[in-house]
Amino acid sequence: MFDKLNEAQKRAEAVKMRLANIAVTGSASGGKVKITVDGNRKIKDIEIADELMQADRKEELQDLLMMAIEDAMEQADNLTQSEMNAIMSAMIPGLSSLFGKK
Repeated sequence: MFDKLNEAQKRAEAVKMRLANIAVTGSASGGKVKITVDGNRKIKDIEIADELMQADRKEELQDLLMMAIEDAMEQADNLTQSEMNAIMSAMIPGLSSLFGKK
């Protein structure tokens, strides 16, 4: 049992390292605001269209940043979940069928 636990820990670390090298981008307002994060949810880049960099559009920009961040984080969460499911399926064959997936 400890061998399986040790193996799971090693695989989880490998996934974390792999996720650090995968980027996903969330966007808002048709790409006027883009947030890029890695699979570990670390923000790597922020892009903002010049037209939004005006004082009278501050509140709009703040809202768009929040939407883009939420989009990017959701994508990162989905990526992480997918990677972890793959590890669990490899370690415990048939596990995915317990949750209705085949």
